[in-house]
Amino acid sequence: MDTKYELIVLGSGAAGMMAAIVAAREGKNVLLLEKLSSIASKLKATGGGRCNLTNTLSNDDFMSRFGRDGRFMRDALTAFDHKALLAFFDGIGVSTHAPDGYRVFPTSHSSATIIAALHEEMLRLGVTLLLGQKATKILVQNHQVHGVQTQNATYYAPNVVVATGGLGYPVLGAEGDGYTMASELGHKVTQLHPAMMPLKTKEEWVKNCRADTIAKVELRVNLPKHKKLRASGDLIFTNHGIRGPVVLDFAREVTPLLDTYGEVPLLLNLTKGLNEEQISAHIKNEVAKNPHAPMLTHISTLLPEALSRELCLLAGIDPQEKHNKIEGAARAKLMQILAWTPLSVTGHDGFKLAMITRGGIDLKEINPKTMQSKIINGLYFCGEIMNLDGPCGGYNLQWSFSSGYLAGLSGAMFVK
Repeated sequence: MDTKYELIVLGSGAAGMMAAIVAAREGKNVLLLEKLSSIASKLKATGGGRCNLTNTLSNDDFMSRFGRDGRFMRDALTAFDHKALLAFFDGIGVSTHAPDGYRVFPTSHSSATIIAALHEEMLRLGVTLLLGQKATKILVQNHQVHGVQTQNATYYAPNVVVATGGLGYPVLGAEGDGYTMASELGHKVTQLHPAMMPLKTKEEWVKNCRADTIAKVELRVNLPKHKKLRASGDLIFTNHGIRGPVVLDFAREVTPLLDTYGEVPLLLNLTKGLNEEQISAHIKNEVAKNPHAPMLTHISTLLPEALSRELCLLAGIDPQEKHNKIEGAARAKLMQILAWTPLSVTGHDGFKLAMITRGGIDLKEINPKTMQSKIINGLYFCGEIMNLDGPCGGYNLQWSFSSGYLAGLSGAMFVK
């Protein structure tokens, strides 16, 4: 078997397959190494298997959702944005749509469609795909890549694209081996934290509210130095805490704080942005309409009954007590709790349930115009291995495809 190639890709996720396809389309002899026995294991699970590929935001709006480091993406998005991605998939026989005008899915709503099309395109282009080949070392001489060592073979190439992903979902092959190899070559890896995951709370009442999704919840960190951290979206209570889109997005901010403080107090506005005065006025209006009803009935005009009951109890109020029988101080406390419900995050399930890793290869050491290492010639990074992660809604997959596109194209252009 020929062990000499023009470009080697490590990892068969979205970023890795895109890099391999783009380089092969440039006529390069490409090898893709995957340590598992099948390709795209994590991509298969994306979006619950429905595969939210991207979204319809402009590049500037898209980058802003990644925070201050989002600007790093500009060249990759200019080269390959969501419109280019959809055209790419259309070209390999995958139709897509945005049912809500924002999130884009394959019309099959199945990641299997995406994986099969990418696999077929790699085969059509003659990409050599080797499964069960775990890369253990990137070979370098005089600051120039010259190959990859696996557990049982050595493959040579002047360009290597590292698309090994993060630490999330270890059951799907995430081990952080790309971080190790990059570190050995002198790259800085920032602190790694699990992100996009459910959170556990100290409060046990949450388990009584599992039946309902609470829409448009605002969530804040209640720590003096971190009061600016906030997010909004739909929330779901669970047996042991909270989940839902707003929690998945906000987890990236909370998990590093847990390492520092051990417990992170949150405040939740569950009443679609109403403040204490507005809530109080609403309740008084309800009481005027139905003066003999219990407090639970009035609160349930704002929130689901199970949650209304728990918040009454949290304020020290009998849910069945009538409004005029409740002391003023207790009513005031209830209004306060309805406006900002306190919860304390005490833990999570670690990387086991983390869809994304916060942290990775330091962006200062990567050229955003090419995705090439600033330390080693011929070494490229793409996807989750870099210190850049975004919210739910197709952001991370689009970034994987865009960075994979640019890394594959740059690697192909600079073949020595």
